[in-house]
Amino acid sequence: MVRELTHFVGGKRTPGTSGLFADVHDPNTGAVQAHVPLAGAEETRAAIADAAAAQPEWAAWNPQRRARVLMRFLQLVEGERDELARLLSAEHGKTVPDAHGDLQRGLEVVEFAAGIPHLLKGEFTDNAGTGIDVHSLRSPLGVVAGITPFNFPAMIPLWKAAPALACGNAFVLKPSERDPSVPLRLAELFVEAGLPPGVLNVVNGAKEAVDTLLEDPRVDAVGFVGSTPVAQHVYATAARHGKRAQCFGGAKNHMIVMPDADLDQAVDALVGAGYGSAGERCMAVSVAVPVGEETADALVAALRERVGTLRIGRSDDPEADFGPLVGRDALDRVRRYVDIGVTEGAELVVDGRDFVLPGHENGFFAGASLFDRVTPSMRIYREEIFGPVLSVVRAADYEEALRLPSEHPFGNGVALFTRDGDTARDFTRRVNTGMVGVNVPIPVPVAYHSFGGWKRSAFGDLGQHGTDSIRFFTRTKTVTSRWPSGVKEGASFTIPTMG
Repeated sequence: MVRELTHFVGGKRTPGTSGLFADVHDPNTGAVQAHVPLAGAEETRAAIADAAAAQPEWAAWNPQRRARVLMRFLQLVEGERDELARLLSAEHGKTVPDAHGDLQRGLEVVEFAAGIPHLLKGEFTDNAGTGIDVHSLRSPLGVVAGITPFNFPAMIPLWKAAPALACGNAFVLKPSERDPSVPLRLAELFVEAGLPPGVLNVVNGAKEAVDTLLEDPRVDAVGFVGSTPVAQHVYATAARHGKRAQCFGGAKNHMIVMPDADLDQAVDALVGAGYGSAGERCMAVSVAVPVGEETADALVAALRERVGTLRIGRSDDPEADFGPLVGRDALDRVRRYVDIGVTEGAELVVDGRDFVLPGHENGFFAGASLFDRVTPSMRIYREEIFGPVLSVVRAADYEEALRLPSEHPFGNGVALFTRDGDTARDFTRRVNTGMVGVNVPIPVPVAYHSFGGWKRSAFGDLGQHGTDSIRFFTRTKTVTSRWPSGVKEGASFTIPTMG
């Protein structure tokens, strides 16, 4: 039975009125499992208007009261955790345990945002000048929007919404139309937790909905996660319309394997970080950089053996290492990139192009592929593939290994595997990327630190979650106050100083 999905506006599910719909597929079979309405400009503007009307009252709530809504939301999600993970897995294609991780990393940011009474405390200077005090206030922006991707349908909406709401903003979410059911349910749970209707609205849609959010003057800020070309477009368009924006794009995350690294540990890390979630993670390791030919030969031999044993299965298969890709277009793209790598002269050690899961011939399954002797000039190195494809780029020495991620156009994350503290210390200081792991393959920071890449992986000055998110979703007001003692000093025509 095909489900009919809705938007979520004014505290309730609302049917689409544009007459436009998109199909939500079952990645395991390729069959259509739901229809999702695509909002036009009029529907999107109505959701913005509803948010704008609800925001002042929400902002007037004291921070502790807003925090209690977040805490009740956490309790409600806990009661539906298994159901939400299964629903997420069924629409996206990641395994159920991985879907639990998707949800958990989002909830950790909600937990962080529940500390908003402390996070919103401003600064105070007593007697900055004679009889003059200075203090600062953090105020919400108003209505903010989040445009989030398919690969983390729980985590990234929560990364955007939780800090925004905690700061007193109203939030309009435009999730991916590929897997919208979990964001819709999370919005319902926020209202059940006590969030006033209209403070969080969910509008499904495509380009028309996005353009409306970017152009409507009632939207004060926009957060985006997706591909680099779209991130750059969203950032430029938001800036042109006077909006604050933070936009996160693509990645090509490297993992450097030094000769002294524990090889078994490095192989485990590469297999999990490279092929987990079928490679559909912005923090997936897609480039392995062994240092020295001996290290490279041993690493590739071990990877060849391990990749050959990976179990690819349905997203609900408890024994599967990873499941299908999200869509037919994603599957076609991965196969096309493997073709490109072969044409460019890379050595295809493991070929996953022809993988078919028996009984699921129409599913979106890609086998694991492994390339060796990839060079920086190849497209499979320069471009993001977003699938289960790992490339090995051999480095002659440490300095060459350091240059590879530092000079790559993307600067999201990098990992170094070594037992040498001096090497690790030097690497973390010199490498030109936003997030670094030492013997940690996927260096996603904990919720109270900020997440964000550099170069063409991110557009904007502030990261996601952590204290950066509080700065992004608020504006600072600085107050300089004096209470005259009755002494008349006369008019001054020079600029005030505190000397």
